[in-house]
Amino acid sequence: MKGFAMLRIGEVGWVEKSRPVCGPMDAICRPLAAAVCTSDVHTVWEGAVGDRHDLILGHECCAEVVETGALVKDFKPGDRVTYASRVFDEKEMCALTDATLDFWLTTGRFADEFEKEFAKWIGVKFANLVNSGSSANLIAFMALTAPELGDRQIKKGDEVITVACGFPTTVTPALQYGAVPVFVDVTVPQYNIDVTKLEAALSPKTKAVMIAHTLGNPFDLSAVKAFCDAHNLWLVEDNCDALGTQYTINGETRFTGTWGDIGTSSFYPPHHMTMGEGGCVYTNSPLLNRLIKSYRDWGRDCICPSGHDNFCGHRFDGQYGELPAGYDHKYVYSHFGYNLKVTDMQAAIGCEQLKKFPSFIERRRHNWDRLRAALEPAADKLILPEPAANSRPSWFGFLISVKPESGLDRNAVTRYIEDHNVQTRLLFSGNLIKHPCFDQIRGTDAYRVAGELTNTDFIMNNTFWVGVYPGMTDEMIDYMAQVILEAVKE
Repeated sequence: MKGFAMLRIGEVGWVEKSRPVCGPMDAICRPLAAAVCTSDVHTVWEGAVGDRHDLILGHECCAEVVETGALVKDFKPGDRVTYASRVFDEKEMCALTDATLDFWLTTGRFADEFEKEFAKWIGVKFANLVNSGSSANLIAFMALTAPELGDRQIKKGDEVITVACGFPTTVTPALQYGAVPVFVDVTVPQYNIDVTKLEAALSPKTKAVMIAHTLGNPFDLSAVKAFCDAHNLWLVEDNCDALGTQYTINGETRFTGTWGDIGTSSFYPPHHMTMGEGGCVYTNSPLLNRLIKSYRDWGRDCICPSGHDNFCGHRFDGQYGELPAGYDHKYVYSHFGYNLKVTDMQAAIGCEQLKKFPSFIERRRHNWDRLRAALEPAADKLILPEPAANSRPSWFGFLISVKPESGLDRNAVTRYIEDHNVQTRLLFSGNLIKHPCFDQIRGTDAYRVAGELTNTDFIMNNTFWVGVYPGMTDEMIDYMAQVILEAVKE
């Protein structure tokens, strides 16, 4: 192997070196990039450590580990097992550096590339990057409030069917706008909307269904879509926890997020892929796509790309609202919108993550299956998760409920698990309407509950989950299973 070396004081060059032997506690690394530092300069040209011959330089480097010693382990029992983490390598770092050196900073070429490739991969016509999954849900909802939709426009006081067992930002946009969320119970062990309750939740004011696929397990898309089609309702799939999940209806298999009118995704670090922060709103409708872009980009009427003036050729020849004829279309606002664009640095990371994404999905499935099999001996005390019918989930996490008849307490179980360095999470809000954010609207007509939320309350009191992210090894999965089994044994 070649090495760049100090040949003698004042002289450097390439030398041949034997490949080092990896000791039991060593690691052999292949440099990807190296830098000369001040100590190298002092050593070579000032003889700071005396005369040296064939001394390899460049100790400040980025490298790939190609061999480890027999005693080097990635994980040992008792090490921290987090519920989620980022999985990346030098390719994301190089892409991030590339975007940074452009110094465009805002949405640019990497965002364009990601939107194009993501839309192609998931199977939709249009994809629009935003700065978070929560922003994606906000934009998805707000697009449905646009007057361009005519009779189907969601107006203040209109109702949106959803669930209380989930993440708040699926519901928040409707409440903040002045629409009325209608909460429906869920099922166990799928932890998704109980579709038998949909008709009871329907009213003349119902305009949409907006719900999430829970931790990778899809809700009953066949039933929900049929319900929406029958009543001319919008369907928004919050796909933030289920990117890569497949669902089959009448022999046709698609990714979740593509069956409804609008799908949303999150690229927050714990999610299926990451940009740090970031999200995406996608659709097959040209009209909805135009509205999504408008609400994302300040509410403006113009859809010319950033940095392209008069791309449409009609910048100065329109009449809008009560503005004077010919008013610069670039500064015409048709909606009360936001600036929720992603930065190009985030998008650059996403471009590389997307290339790896199929392998992430398969590893999540492997980890989930391994954990499910390992926990089967505890099925008398725990409700273990089951995939929805007609689906192939891309699992975000592994949901567990403590059976009431077991005599176990969920909090005691999770304390034991956490004390043994395995990270746990609850199913987000549990029951959202029980939270302090509802205190000021509790008992008002700002929201409505259709029936009883029996299973929702059960989940609030008995359910938790652990991770299956692709950075987990079999050893980590096995240790998690061991700890959980210990936590529930008598």
